[in-house]
Amino acid sequence: MAGARKFEDLIAWQLASEFEHWAYRVSASGPMLLDAGFRHQWRDAAASAPRNLAEGFVKYRPREFARFVNIAKGSLGELQNHMLQGRKHGYFTEPEYTIGWRLLCRTVKATNRLHAYLRSCGPEPPGT
Repeated sequence: MAGARKFEDLIAWQLASEFEHWAYRVSASGPMLLDAGFRHQWRDAAASAPRNLAEGFVKYRPREFARFVNIAKGSLGELQNHMLQGRKHGYFTEPEYTIGWRLLCRTVKATNRLHAYLRSCGPEPPGT
């Protein structure tokens, strides 16, 4: 985090953005197209994680940033649920599922680490 000058430098954001692109690709064709509600929720959750990481980063203060990272973590949990449900409904091929699940787990791990770092920063001085 100390070396991040822009949100694109964050590993958590990079992974979340990569997952978002993957999620849009796998939902652009195949059985998921027939379930508009699932597809909309899937894409919204996939876009939410990088969006909240970016928004939190520009807030600059660790506590406020941590709040946005926590929201991103919630979206990642939602995506894990969507992946499990989508697998049951046959929305992913087995190779697609494996690739997506691994990428999502890496994203969750990086986001958890970022959140832990931000919470360790301590209170901010008054008036900052």
